[in-house]
Amino acid sequence: MTDRITRRDFLRDSAVAAAAIAAGMKAGPVVRAAQSDADKAKQAEEIRKTRSYNENMEYRRLGKTGLWVSAVCLGGHWKRIDKVTDKKDKEAFDKNRAEVVGRCLDVGINYIDACCGAEVRAYTKAVKGKRDKVFMGFSRCETESRMPEWRKAEKLMQSLEEGLKEAGLDYADVWRITMHEKGEKHTDEEVQEAVKALEKAKKDGKVRFTGLSTHNREWLKAQIEKYPDHLQVVLTPYTADSYELPTDSLFETIRKCEVGLFGIKPFASNSLFKGDGSPDNPNVKEDDERARLAIRHILANSAITAPIPGLISIHQVDNMALAVKERREKDGKLDAKEKAKLKAAVAEMWANLPPDYEWLRDCRYV
Repeated sequence: MTDRITRRDFLRDSAVAAAAIAAGMKAGPVVRAAQSDADKAKQAEEIRKTRSYNENMEYRRLGKTGLWVSAVCLGGHWKRIDKVTDKKDKEAFDKNRAEVVGRCLDVGINYIDACCGAEVRAYTKAVKGKRDKVFMGFSRCETESRMPEWRKAEKLMQSLEEGLKEAGLDYADVWRITMHEKGEKHTDEEVQEAVKALEKAKKDGKVRFTGLSTHNREWLKAQIEKYPDHLQVVLTPYTADSYELPTDSLFETIRKCEVGLFGIKPFASNSLFKGDGSPDNPNVKEDDERARLAIRHILANSAITAPIPGLISIHQVDNMALAVKERREKDGKLDAKEKAKLKAAVAEMWANLPPDYEWLRDCRYV
């Protein structure tokens, strides 16, 4: 199996995605009740053709891109990885990342979001020989719009081209520029420069789809409404205790403009957990359940394509697959007992939140 996708493959896959967009398929759960039997069958066939399809996984359409991605995806960060391997040991670290990615593909998790240069390099290495099995999201946050010196379109293109080259990538499925966490700090001109770069990268065949990441939901909503054709995929926080605003929500715009949305910080920087992530800590069982409940709560919002937790072990990958299985078995709903458990866990999550993550409290209503 080749680890590189040819220009012909790129154009073919992009054409398939464009056809899906033209067909007017709506974002949301795998099958919508309003569909006819023929439409359901057609959609099911589209899903079966997605990368690393697994019948036990749920797939959601990534907005207007037409890509079908797993209901849980792999986030780029590897916090607490020192609990399962020695990060300073390059061989051991690479082995861990390869094992985690391999297990993701086995269970049907088919999208990786790499947020910085180190993550792009690590995950590109991990998918060697399997590039056609996974969709890859690209960002090089250290040389993108979050940094003042990288806010011009030509500098952003330089960052993209250098990042792709050093990782040995021919293209990225999604380039989502990392904007400042406080998006309102950007001027209109700076946003226009980012959009200009996204447009050029897509035209040049370096990326298939485009978007951005920020922590400011109100600002993000305004940018999507202004640039609906360029912001096809966005990233913003959505935790185990986040909810959709009843009016004027970001999700109104997400649905209207058919934008794919990946939820970051689902576990509030691990504040949801009692243990430290090590495989033999005494809180593994309870923390696994908390993680599954959090994912199921997040997926109850059909406008979210997928949460993207950073996973550091095969065990954690399997637990995410189990969360999706439980969701499907229980028709997407938490029962009264599960809601009570999650509520108690969330109270501890907020109490344990590190000072530098206090801003996450502002993400309760999106």
